[in-house]
Amino acid sequence: MFLRSRRNFLQKGFLGGSVLVFTQGELFGSVSPLETIATLFQDLLPDTKNKIGANENNAVHYITLILDHSRVSDAQKKFIRNGVKWLNEEALLKHKLLYTKLSQTQRQELLKDIAKTKWGESFIFTMLGYGFEVLLGDPVYGINKNESGWKWLEHKPGLPRPKEPLL
Repeated sequence: MFLRSRRNFLQKGFLGGSVLVFTQGELFGSVSPLETIATLFQDLLPDTKNKIGANENNAVHYITLILDHSRVSDAQKKFIRNGVKWLNEEALLKHKLLYTKLSQTQRQELLKDIAKTKWGESFIFTMLGYGFEVLLGDPVYGINKNESGWKWLEHKPGLPRPKEPLL
């Protein structure tokens, strides 16, 4: 029981705390994974006047649900966590700054660069998939606020709709 509780604490603590970033064996700095994820979603699916951006629709909250969900594989959860770490490491290698500290232009260039790598392409694809879930999922999950994604696509959801979240 203790190990299971400790494991849960460590898994959940990842997003609430900070990631220590090392370069050449020395501590460079720390950044909140949630900050990195919010910035990444702003770059992939930016907020708009139509209120259809990922962050406007609780993308970070949704990712915390995904990382806590029993039906999401441990490998998928680990990949998201590692992707956040690798993204910051790449930012350090190329610009000597954490991803969240880069200019928008630098972040876009970095995303184009990592998209040429196997891990980067998979990470961007994964995060875009979750971003589209945020934009198009049912608002009962705390996402797609005011059904903005549905309105944008002129989508009428099927019935019956969920009454409570299954996450």
